[in-house]
Amino acid sequence: MPALAPAVAAVRLAVRRALTGLPGAGPVLVACSGGADSLALATAAAFVAPRLGRPVGLVTVDHALQAGSDRRAADVAAWAAGAGFAPAEAVRVDVAGRPGGPEAAAREARYQALAEAARRHGAAALLTGHTRDDQAETVLLALARGAGPRGLAGMPPRRDLAGVPLLRPLLDVGREQTRKACAALGLTPWEDPHNADPSYARARVRADALPALVRALGPGVVDNLARTARLAAADAAALDELAAAALPATSSAGSSSAADGPAGVRAPGGGLVVAALAGLAPAVRTRVLHAWARELGASPAALSHRHVEALDALVTAWHGQGDVHLPGGLRVARRAGRLTAAGPGDRLHAGDPGASGWG
Repeated sequence: MPALAPAVAAVRLAVRRALTGLPGAGPVLVACSGGADSLALATAAAFVAPRLGRPVGLVTVDHALQAGSDRRAADVAAWAAGAGFAPAEAVRVDVAGRPGGPEAAAREARYQALAEAARRHGAAALLTGHTRDDQAETVLLALARGAGPRGLAGMPPRRDLAGVPLLRPLLDVGREQTRKACAALGLTPWEDPHNADPSYARARVRADALPALVRALGPGVVDNLARTARLAAADAAALDELAAAALPATSSAGSSSAADGPAGVRAPGGGLVVAALAGLAPAVRTRVLHAWARELGASPAALSHRHVEALDALVTAWHGQGDVHLPGGLRVARRAGRLTAAGPGDRLHAGDPGASGWG
């Protein structure tokens, strides 16, 4: 019996680790474009999942952005059906008219379609083929945007996608390993021309920025960037827990005992207590403000660090400034020691003490 190729073994091991202990009896669905990463993932899942007593299916998404994309999607679905995936389906999406640039619009449409397919088939999890190289590129893009710890945390190995666990088993597997795995299995991956299109920021990072860093600093750069994401994710999770503990607290009198910790940030009747917010560490306070803005209805995709900084300035750099405008027509003002919010068409009372700089 021929020895198993190391790259094939590495991908299978990564998938086994991700699927072991997965609750529920539904199938796992692999999101597969036909590229080397997702093709290697799919073949590994087809080997591992049945041995864990788990059915495995495949979904490929046609973004309709290239000539012949429908044929490519049909070919991937046909290959999957022949390889024993059930279901094996191609889903077409409409990218036009979605917010953000073409990359963001395609990503939103793809994940929406994948989530719908996962719910339709009662999937226990959805698998995507993001690799360690993808993670390194994500960290570089976050650095270029000036992102904080949340951005530097990159892509989590597991997250919720509209109620379905989305797993990324290959974040510790290199892109070269997935190519070698496909070669060892006699598979011919599809090369997406968008991956080499310099009009896309990620393509420029992949073709130019990351290779330049590897040449300048050595091949360990990719591993180090991926490790940075893991470390940043752990720190961000701890800060998120502190923020989550602070935000639900209520304040009936605006004070607390030492045993109870800081005063609750929520004000009776709504809004947030400025004094309680000011007592939080900056990294926790900005997370509380971000979470509160989302509670008010601000779109997570449109809510930026500039909005959160403006909210924070109402707490830490108060000089009687006007309302902070949030996505969705929301407004927040400081009034009588509180942050209060109004939606579109609502009025914040100009006669309140805060309108004259009190607060």
